[in-house]
Amino acid sequence: MAELHPGFLLGLLAFLILCSAFFSSSETGIISLNRYRLRHKAREGHRGAKRASALLGRPDRLLGTILIGNNFVNILASAIATVLAMQIWGEAGIAIATVALTIVLLIFGEITPKTLAALHPERIAYPASLPLQIMLKLFYPLVIALNTISNGLLRLFGVDPNARGSDSLTTEELRSVVRESGHALPESRQNMLLGVLDLETVSVNDVMIPRNEIIGIDLEHSLGRIIQQLQNTRHTRLPVYRQDINQIEGVIHMRQLARRLAHNQLTHETLLQACQPAYFVPENTPLSTQLLNFQKEKRRMGLVVDEYGDVQGLITLEDVLEEIVGDLSGRDQQQHADIQPQEDGSQIIEGSANIRELNKTLGWHLPSEGPKTLNGLITEALETIPDCPVCLKIGPYRLEILESSENRVKSVRLWQAQLIRSAD
Repeated sequence: MAELHPGFLLGLLAFLILCSAFFSSSETGIISLNRYRLRHKAREGHRGAKRASALLGRPDRLLGTILIGNNFVNILASAIATVLAMQIWGEAGIAIATVALTIVLLIFGEITPKTLAALHPERIAYPASLPLQIMLKLFYPLVIALNTISNGLLRLFGVDPNARGSDSLTTEELRSVVRESGHALPESRQNMLLGVLDLETVSVNDVMIPRNEIIGIDLEHSLGRIIQQLQNTRHTRLPVYRQDINQIEGVIHMRQLARRLAHNQLTHETLLQACQPAYFVPENTPLSTQLLNFQKEKRRMGLVVDEYGDVQGLITLEDVLEEIVGDLSGRDQQQHADIQPQEDGSQIIEGSANIRELNKTLGWHLPSEGPKTLNGLITEALETIPDCPVCLKIGPYRLEILESSENRVKSVRLWQAQLIRSAD
């Protein structure tokens, strides 16, 4: 080799450095591929993605092939650089070649190509997968032999080389993926996807219409009052009961009454005959389960009951869908009417306000695992219903009870302590 022309040796050395850059970049590029995008492209028939996916199916063989090639070209480059340096500088060329080649390989064979591959893995990995696949077939016996020895050493240390981590995402990890999608996914769609994921953690009693706000038809009322109520209602379905919502008779759809109302043929008897049987929902049912139950039962409304069978509220299909897509009926505006911002940064809030809605609207983190309303949160904290103005602290929040009655807190002034301090 010492008799070879220096120009030829220099050209061969440059080629080997390029080969080193190829192996380094292909290793980083393939390992850095987004596994989910890779599977998607492979299912669509992308050839490069199919090859890369096949190589990643056995990462030990892939790494074995890359390392065989990379180490071979680096060692050969070192030998050629040493011979070339000795031809030029004599014995001192050994030290010069060692330092110079180390710097060149680090810059052009490692750092630069790996950085490029990490920034653009698909551009590097897909084209590189073809020569790597060919090399794997050419050096297959050597790759298998080296992997067998390597895996044997791992087993001596108690490591199973065939054990692989799952690529499956947990719910929290999937939430992070959605949040970090950035401009690739509009904010409205991000919120919808997050809403779907949250259905598992939210139960029907978190979003139901409370019992005291249920609008229904009491059969004990006069026919004239019932007709007036039906003519003025905004709802298409109404529960029908006698005196108390627990004495439920069924659910009426306005479509069933339209013709009778138009021809003044409505009576208590015909109203009762037009009712459908009520559909009852356990209060702790997750929204994801309830959505499927609505679909299975072909229902759009259910009465929420506790463990004793008492009606606690009402849940509709619209309530579940609003957790995914946001407000559908303008009800958010009504809920926001319970919140009155003050000049000092505090909020005057109705005691019946839902805690989850307050947290969503104001960006707060009031405890929502227990009581569902602000009144419930306060009475649980105080263990009594206050009969005079009382101040209390719940986490970083300060609450001043402005108005209360014998059975509930009606109005509360609420603020975050840090906001008040900053204002002062």
